[in-house]
Amino acid sequence: MAQKSTRQEIEALDDPIEDYPGIDQTETIIGIWGHPLHAMTVAFPVALTFCTLGADGLYWLSGELFWARAGVWAAGTAFLFGLIAAATGTAELLLVSGIRIHAAAWTHAVIAVLLLSLLGANWGYRLYGYESAVLPYGILLSGFNTLVVMATGWHGGALVFDHRLGTSKGK
Repeated sequence: MAQKSTRQEIEALDDPIEDYPGIDQTETIIGIWGHPLHAMTVAFPVALTFCTLGADGLYWLSGELFWARAGVWAAGTAFLFGLIAAATGTAELLLVSGIRIHAAAWTHAVIAVLLLSLLGANWGYRLYGYESAVLPYGILLSGFNTLVVMATGWHGGALVFDHRLGTSKGK
């Protein structure tokens, strides 16, 4: 009798979205030959966010104007590629029902929008007077952006590896 009540309790904990029609439709439709564009484009803003922090750190250590100039270019390019990654990710989120039904996909989208806003703020802050923008606020903003990009990337990776969202099923 005790086993039956335990089994009923476990069944009551099942995820209700597992029964949703279209839950298995998670293949990318915004891609090239089955390869998701979002996964391809997201690498650039991630890498450039780290590059911005690196350039800021090297400017702080060396005082070389080159690194402050490299930081403004890295920050701007991270933001612009972030716009492309956001467009492809938003298209996947809105157009693929198996992705759209997962709350974790929406959480990732919200964090990514925050990141995109921070990347734009970092670039905008540096546009006029990039040398004076690095210390102290530019490097602090770059460090915070790096933490947010790590959280966003980890969350996006969990969507792909744990939930298999946006991947190709293979034919």
